[in-house]
Amino acid sequence: MTLGSLTLRDFRCFKRTEFDPTPGLNLVSAPNASGKSSLLEAICVLLRLQSPRAGTLSETIRHGTEGFSILARFGPRSLACHLGKSKGRHLLLDDVPQRKSNDYLRVGLVAFFSSSDIELIRGTSSKRRRFLDFLGSQCDVGYLKHLRAYERALRARNFLLKDGPHRGRELAAYNGPFLESGEYLAKARARLCDDLTPLVAHHVHTISNNGEIATLRYKSSGGPDLQVALADSFSEEQRLRQTIVGPHRDDMILEVNAASAHTFASEGQQRTFALALRLAQAELIRTRRGVPPIYLLDDIFGELDSHRRHRLLGALPADAQALLTTTSWHWLEEATGAPHWTITEGRVVSQQHIT
Repeated sequence: MTLGSLTLRDFRCFKRTEFDPTPGLNLVSAPNASGKSSLLEAICVLLRLQSPRAGTLSETIRHGTEGFSILARFGPRSLACHLGKSKGRHLLLDDVPQRKSNDYLRVGLVAFFSSSDIELIRGTSSKRRRFLDFLGSQCDVGYLKHLRAYERALRARNFLLKDGPHRGRELAAYNGPFLESGEYLAKARARLCDDLTPLVAHHVHTISNNGEIATLRYKSSGGPDLQVALADSFSEEQRLRQTIVGPHRDDMILEVNAASAHTFASEGQQRTFALALRLAQAELIRTRRGVPPIYLLDDIFGELDSHRRHRLLGALPADAQALLTTTSWHWLEEATGAPHWTITEGRVVSQQHIT
């Protein structure tokens, strides 16, 4: 399953452009601020209905327009995502309108690599939770349903807590869905971390080749029993007027050589760990779903030395489609023979193969 015949209209800097990537590795080189990241972002939005860069999809609508359209072939299937400021989101799968996104999201799988992935290591816990949610939604058929149910229950609880203690009976009504979906998410995330651990350790060793030992584990804010933790935190919830335990407060603990990767790892170690997380994410998606995701690599090679760059490219499966953006390909001797594209005046333009 490979992406082809991509058309963008009024997405970010693109008024209209077409892009027809081939199976295997595709290179897109262009100066900064030309739209390289936006091109990969659009593919992620089309396939997963979420942006790796924006908080809301409305932020990606080209300035001065009313909405965007993204259309493409994905293997034998056709996908279309339209978003309007006033009309909302409209999805088509094989030209059939989709009231819900369930069937649509089963078509395309994505592994997104970014130069900002180092924030998975040294950033806030929200970055790591988002990483797990992006992975879980592609690996677990029930994950997204429970994530949305949990978010609705959490918003309702926090609204009632802010309104004051007189809303206690209404607050209790949301504890059921909060606990049901919260426990599901915590268990699913813990399983993801268990499955990721040997994969991450392997890729850290392969990329760095210096004997580093990387580990990760899931840390629950409420301990092993969310129901008990929620009951025990009631007084503190009333004081702070917000829900203080649950998956929205959980974290993924990352260590290198038994020490915190956030505190004690060097920048090189942190970047290696971040790359290993992304490679492990893609590998786990393939294991769970039976097919490789599309690898979207957004300008990540500038911070890597030639040895790490070579090992990373070597880790990309030969049967997976990969799109790699960079400001220049002249140093990328490992990519000889790959089709090459550039972006000129808001249009993606095919170039000759790299030789």
